[in-house]
Amino acid sequence: LRVAKNAPQFLREARAALGFPIEVIAGREEARLIYLGVAHSMPPAPKKRLVVDIGGGSTEFVIGTGLQPELMESITMGCVSYSLKYFSEGKIEKGRFKKAQLAARQELAGIAREYRDAGWEEAVGSSGTARALEAILRENGFAEEGITLEGLENLKDLLLKHERADPDRIAGLRKDRVPVLPGGLAILLAAFSELGIEKMAVSEGALRHGVLYDLLGRVQHRDMREAT
Repeated sequence: LRVAKNAPQFLREARAALGFPIEVIAGREEARLIYLGVAHSMPPAPKKRLVVDIGGGSTEFVIGTGLQPELMESITMGCVSYSLKYFSEGKIEKGRFKKAQLAARQELAGIAREYRDAGWEEAVGSSGTARALEAILRENGFAEEGITLEGLENLKDLLLKHERADPDRIAGLRKDRVPVLPGGLAILLAAFSELGIEKMAVSEGALRHGVLYDLLGRVQHRDMREAT
């Protein structure tokens, strides 16, 4: 809805059908809410965290401490859009993968230095792509827990070998993730490369949790961790 040409018309009809106002979340606001969802779902810690959330059409990057985000960015690249653009009909080839990674790295070039300079102590992935990749790496013995650069490279080699994301050949790959896996993998590999990430934990919380905590916080007028 941020980019759809017919968004105003759709929103009018959707409001009428639902009977409720609809708020379209802007990119950086999405990043803030994602961070809120991640922070609430992980153990409290004073360490600085980098949160990377690969969605269908955008990827959010947030650095924050505790419940407070400090640096937020939303980039228009996602697992759905990249899979459709670079891996049409599910075909995975070396040249296509290289183009997808290069495109993602170019998108990240504008924020990489600022984020590296800000620094972090722990990297965290959230949403479907991160959870799917963690499951695949674990099931194939590519990583014991979380997501590692070596594990991602091993998965990339496996996809190139089979020339497609085949759930019958790749352990831990769910059928619903097949169409969007290569695009998400290319983006995450680019993020690891540009930002110098070696390992990433995975959070259960993300945008929907952040929205709920934010709405509850507005009602309660206090920190939701204390309320919990």
